[in-house]
Amino acid sequence: MTAPHRIVDTDHLPPPDPRRSPYTGYTRAHWEATADHLLTALVPYASPGLAQYRLPGPASYAGAWSDGLEGYARSFLLAAFRIAGAGGTDAPGSADGSGGIAVQRLIERYATGLATGTDPRHPERWPPITDRGQPMVEAASIAIALHETRPWLWDRLPDPVRRRTAAWLGGFVGATANDSNWRLFQVITEEFLASVDAPHSRAEIDAGLARLDDWYRGGGWYTDGDGRKFDYYNAWALHLYPVLWARIAGPRADAALVAEHRARLHTFLDTHQYFFGSDGAPVHQGRSLTYRYATTAPLWAGALTDATPLPPGRTRRLASGALKHFADHGIPDANGLLSLGWYRPFRPVTQPYSGPASPYWASKAFLGLLLPADHPVWTATEEPGPVETADHCLALPAPGWLLHSTAADGIVRLVNHGSDRLPPPPAAPQDSPHYTRLAYSTATAPETPPGDEPPGPDNHIALLAASGPSRRGRIHPLYAEGRRAASWHAPLVPEGAEHTGSASRIATAGLVHGPWEVRVHHVQAPPGTSVREGGWAVACDTASPAADTGPGWALARRNDGLTTALVGLLGWESEDGPPRGTVARARDHNAYGRHSATPLLTLDRHPGGTWLLVTLVLLTADPAVYRDIDAVRSGARAGVTPDGSVEIRFPDGVVERVRADALTTSQDR
Repeated sequence: MTAPHRIVDTDHLPPPDPRRSPYTGYTRAHWEATADHLLTALVPYASPGLAQYRLPGPASYAGAWSDGLEGYARSFLLAAFRIAGAGGTDAPGSADGSGGIAVQRLIERYATGLATGTDPRHPERWPPITDRGQPMVEAASIAIALHETRPWLWDRLPDPVRRRTAAWLGGFVGATANDSNWRLFQVITEEFLASVDAPHSRAEIDAGLARLDDWYRGGGWYTDGDGRKFDYYNAWALHLYPVLWARIAGPRADAALVAEHRARLHTFLDTHQYFFGSDGAPVHQGRSLTYRYATTAPLWAGALTDATPLPPGRTRRLASGALKHFADHGIPDANGLLSLGWYRPFRPVTQPYSGPASPYWASKAFLGLLLPADHPVWTATEEPGPVETADHCLALPAPGWLLHSTAADGIVRLVNHGSDRLPPPPAAPQDSPHYTRLAYSTATAPETPPGDEPPGPDNHIALLAASGPSRRGRIHPLYAEGRRAASWHAPLVPEGAEHTGSASRIATAGLVHGPWEVRVHHVQAPPGTSVREGGWAVACDTASPAADTGPGWALARRNDGLTTALVGLLGWESEDGPPRGTVARARDHNAYGRHSATPLLTLDRHPGGTWLLVTLVLLTADPAVYRDIDAVRSGARAGVTPDGSVEIRFPDGVVERVRADALTTSQDR
């Protein structure tokens, strides 16, 4: 369930196939047609020598020179999967443009760009690979593309071009990469150099692979460098590059290491399949979200290496569902380009390294084209994704997450008690709305105001001061197990506040059931401090969501029924009774739509010490729930038992208990 989709141009796509693909209608032909459409749309932006693609938009912090290389490298990755998937030959009718892209012309196009970009005397030459420089990222894409197209491109290049290419890629040898997924760019590039008998460092390759082991946290999860950096880089980088490295290394790869990587990927995919809503939308969390359906890359990698627990029909249903989801929302745009955003162009969803061609890392989603057309992943009948068949809840201890979904509306919700994307102490804590919200979903995005404005109030509990609301910053996970997870944080109080973060602490336990989450907060703060909690932010392009409020509750609802509600169950009362809820409205603060709304509750005066607050949070598109919001408000209860535990009654009558020590210990809850 996501924002109502736009009317979009799909003339480049073949007719749907409801027999083979009853859920999406998409087949291999749809993937090929999408690849062709993306590659053709880039031609007007190519430099004369085809070495750079200068797309419209502001430059990244690496500058326009590097951004032009990025356009070549990332689209070359897409072209390579298309070329290799076609066996380097043209489909009937492609030469005149009536049967898809001409593969031979595609080979010539990227071979020409390679010859131009690696010529140090040419005005379109590529920037060199230097320590921690952006060309390191693009070099890995070029190395993968050259390997996958080797019989049709590399092996037919003139010797001088091969030497120049090896020399340019060889800038990686002895260079220092960022200590993150970038270490794998070095592994990939130098392994390709080894495959063509060019200078390389086996020690650097081995060291990069060993560093990957340092970051493994179990359950299929890697952190992207030291710290708690869990996001989609686990999917489209840390699992994907070992698979591609093994393809390049062949017999040079250690068989036991390859088997270990495959086993971890298998474990990860058993969980990753739950990150997609029934409409194909991925959970909206983390950085580089503008890569969009690159989230499907590990699904194809598992099928490519026989390292997946998923039946082939489900693999294609999930991957095609994501591709179709964005197509239905106008991706690519009317010019056939991938914009910097989620649906519409939206800069706050990007990072400083994001340039106009950055979204073309979405090319990784087309890895499935390397599988032959008669592979079961292409021929099997689509099977439903897991979130379509039943309600689910998964505890993911490594990242500190709960993942819960409801079949009635197909929404997946992620409760976050572990990922903050911060290096270990003593690094200073910071705050990013794509990491430090209490929850994320497939139907919503966090409020991300432009410029220097503070993050929005959604899915966050804050201490309020004259200088602004506190931020979550570093997350200290306590546990994630069953249907419960917990963490604590020291609020980051804006400079100039009357109180300091060292005097404050907020511990939160989240308990999920169906579309609901109950949050139990222990809020330690100076007396008189105001405390505010926000529910989900719902957003739409066409109209501002409706709002309704009352004593101790607030809700916002989109025209299509997507509803978020916040109900104070315990601790929100003052002498005058429960505070009246409010709804914060914003414009152009949300990737899902121009108009957004977030329900809020505010405790005017904290009594001092540690105060217990219990809140019911709802996100649903199920009419059976949102059409009877009175039942939600009146049916939910919370109270403290004689032993200090919190007893919770959900609106459907289910009763759970959060033990008194649930926010101090990880044992026996």
